[in-house]
Amino acid sequence: MKTTHHLDEATLLRYASGDLDSAFTIVVAAHLAMCDECRQAVRDAEEIGGHMMDHVDEAPVASDAFEKLMARLDTGENEQIEVDLRKNAQSDSDVPLPLRELIGEHLDDVSWRLVAPGVRKHEIRMGKKGESFLYMLNISPGMAVPEHGHGGAEMTLILSGAYRDKLGVFGPGDVADLDEHIEHQPIVEPGEACICLVATETPTRFKDLISRLMQPFVRI
Repeated sequence: MKTTHHLDEATLLRYASGDLDSAFTIVVAAHLAMCDECRQAVRDAEEIGGHMMDHVDEAPVASDAFEKLMARLDTGENEQIEVDLRKNAQSDSDVPLPLRELIGEHLDDVSWRLVAPGVRKHEIRMGKKGESFLYMLNISPGMAVPEHGHGGAEMTLILSGAYRDKLGVFGPGDVADLDEHIEHQPIVEPGEACICLVATETPTRFKDLISRLMQPFVRI
């Protein structure tokens, strides 16, 4: 299936400059492993950035700059996760390469926890408190997720199956790069469960009362 939903240009630039936290970096890198178009866009952004660095005027550096840099490294501040952007070549794995170290080689091997009828979840711990959340969802065919919005950025990458909402149909490799202004109700296409990778800054903001009451237990 051809990728039709891509990353926002601002997201690609932030990724190329190392300005995303680990959860969003993993989702972006996994999408890049599945999308030739966005992968080339990142290469172009990195090339432009390198050219600009080669021609920028030198700026004065404070005498204590090195000590401050080392202190930030010691505390892990602004740490960027290393990812491999190679395409999924010559492998029988159905998991994008940047995600394999976190969940393994095959989607069938992921351990799921039932959080609601027709919805299973796998949490991926990034090991750094205060960062965005990263998890996977496995949603049954024909299942409608309650209508919801987002308190901040949310990025969803489809790994298997498909869903549709007012933004269109999202299949394998497609990514929904959303902000706090978008409200939608994904409905999984018939015939196959939809497995997706999600990074979010804040918990989902459900509209109906029952979903809001269940949210502390579901933790989506």
